[in-house]
Amino acid sequence: MTDDPRPPLWRQLQAVAQLLLDIRQGRSGTAALQAVAAPLRPGVQALGFDVLRNLGQAQALRQGLAPRLPPAPVDALLCVALALLSQPDAQSYDAFTLVNQAVEAAKRTRGVKPQAAFVNACLRRFLRERVALLARAELDAVACWNHPQWWIDRVQSDWPEQWQTILLSARAPAPMVLRVNARWGTPAAYVDALRQVGLDGAVVGAYGVMLGVPCPVGQLPGFQQGWVSVQDAGAQLAAPLLLSAFAPGQRPRVLDACAAPGGKTAHLLETSDAQVLALDVDPARCQRIHQNLARLQLQAKVLAADAADVSAWWDGVPFDAILLDAPCSASGIVRRHPDIAWLRRSGDIDALAVVQARLLTRLWPLLKPGGRLVYCTCSVFRTEGAQQIQAFLCNNTQVRMLPGPGHLLPVNSAPVCASQDNQPCVHDGFYYALLEKISA
Repeated sequence: MTDDPRPPLWRQLQAVAQLLLDIRQGRSGTAALQAVAAPLRPGVQALGFDVLRNLGQAQALRQGLAPRLPPAPVDALLCVALALLSQPDAQSYDAFTLVNQAVEAAKRTRGVKPQAAFVNACLRRFLRERVALLARAELDAVACWNHPQWWIDRVQSDWPEQWQTILLSARAPAPMVLRVNARWGTPAAYVDALRQVGLDGAVVGAYGVMLGVPCPVGQLPGFQQGWVSVQDAGAQLAAPLLLSAFAPGQRPRVLDACAAPGGKTAHLLETSDAQVLALDVDPARCQRIHQNLARLQLQAKVLAADAADVSAWWDGVPFDAILLDAPCSASGIVRRHPDIAWLRRSGDIDALAVVQARLLTRLWPLLKPGGRLVYCTCSVFRTEGAQQIQAFLCNNTQVRMLPGPGHLLPVNSAPVCASQDNQPCVHDGFYYALLEKISA
């Protein structure tokens, strides 16, 4: 008999509690996960995502068990254990194992060890009074919807008919969607390639394939050769929308502002002969653009620069097309990054809207008359989408808004797929506006 290769559960719970502490202190989940030891990381990510998707309920349960807020490390471990205990059908561990291993984690964690008996008492009380405690927690909106109250209020105000579905969709794991490199072949051809290695996939939109079951990219046929990239179906709309005015063979001069990690840059180059300048303010993230383009055997000019500081990088030659994938709340991709809802604060949205407006104002003069700009955000908030563009239209006379997707919500009512048979929620939440510059 071979030993279980997985790290002990108490170590994983200990690391997930630290992950939650980091997020509560303002560190992104992605960065916090990178700090986790490699052997622990897959288990910590899986458990951590479950915890974050049920954190509102866990916090309400902890409040019911311990009204006085315990020290931060103790509270984090309690919330981790309660989030997992409250969803027994989603776990491969029975409740008593989870409690025992959470207590073991407490005994082995600095700053928590003196409170191990308290952790044990709280968790065992939850097992005894589970039904009553859950019923009480469900009376709280944050516990019910597992988002901060300000977030719930904003989504409800923006989308009075769809708000519940939007919040529910954010708690469900996202599908793994691939973008097929048009220079290699078609989505249908790639579905056949998947079948040959025992994987299932379905065509999504013009360039996408959705996997039946997510898998490591190393298992995907032709990934290292550049046949496919991982990209949400909603994000795959950007390049075709921007390039829709250009005939095959044309070489438009295109600016991809805020381009990292380079998925949309690559899609522009896979589907056209465009001359692309890709900007990103972070030099390290520019390296990601280079790496992605190298794998796909594509070329673009990549600069580390603040897109809004035009004088620092622009050569004075106007662009035929501009893609502005503006910094935003990322409220449309919470199902992929469940830390986002707990990282953001209410004031962040208005602050980000100021950045978005500044980028629009600075980049618009760089566009030729007759040229087109696509403004997009991965957000479900109207402040970062329709309201942002409405304000821009009111303040500019040389702009015409062309037909475009507008707000894409991760609900059944906003499909991006050609087939009616596609599963709902294939895409994340996005906003798209296509603007054309007209002569004065």
